[in-house]
Amino acid sequence: MIRLSLWRSEPESVSAPPGAAGAAAAEQAAPASVVDPAARRRWLGGALVTSAAAWLAGCAAPPPVTPPAPSPPVDSPEAAAEVPATLSEADSQAVTLYALGLVGTPYRYGGNTPESGFDCSGLIRHVYRTQAGLPAPRTVAQLQGWGRPVPPAARRTGDLVLFTRGGQTSHAGIYVGQGRFVHAPSTGGQVRLDALNAAHWARQQVAYRRP
Repeated sequence: MIRLSLWRSEPESVSAPPGAAGAAAAEQAAPASVVDPAARRRWLGGALVTSAAAWLAGCAAPPPVTPPAPSPPVDSPEAAAEVPATLSEADSQAVTLYALGLVGTPYRYGGNTPESGFDCSGLIRHVYRTQAGLPAPRTVAQLQGWGRPVPPAARRTGDLVLFTRGGQTSHAGIYVGQGRFVHAPSTGGQVRLDALNAAHWARQQVAYRRP
């Protein structure tokens, strides 16, 4: 007698969706002590909520990436040459060197000579008048419209630097290169050389102008 054996293929396994798989797993994991049907349904509902929350957390989008802070502007002679101005390059160098030579002069409100001391706009008026023959305005408010605006990348030595905070322009100085400027800062102080990226000045909006 020839015995025939029949071969039967097993059905392919199909992965259940998270809800079905979670329900089956929760049913198997339910404590044996939970025998009351209503209590068992409540227990299974809580287990499914926990399972679904964990599954959704795995699909959450990654946290946003904070872009790096912009680099400070770099002085570009090529860009500076594209800004038309009355102040020549030779004059701008003279303005810069003379302003640096006034560092240490006492501050005095309303002052506009080395002998009497300077306030911020008095220093600017004196330097531009004596070194370039240009009559700069006497107040910071008037300096906002003096000369031409200069993009940060096109700034050069001898440019005017204006500081604005809270919508009000309240201070000015003379840019002398390498991210520094000369100014007469406050009562009781003196003409100083400061960096534009120092904490106090970096918090303010900076604009450049060229007469």
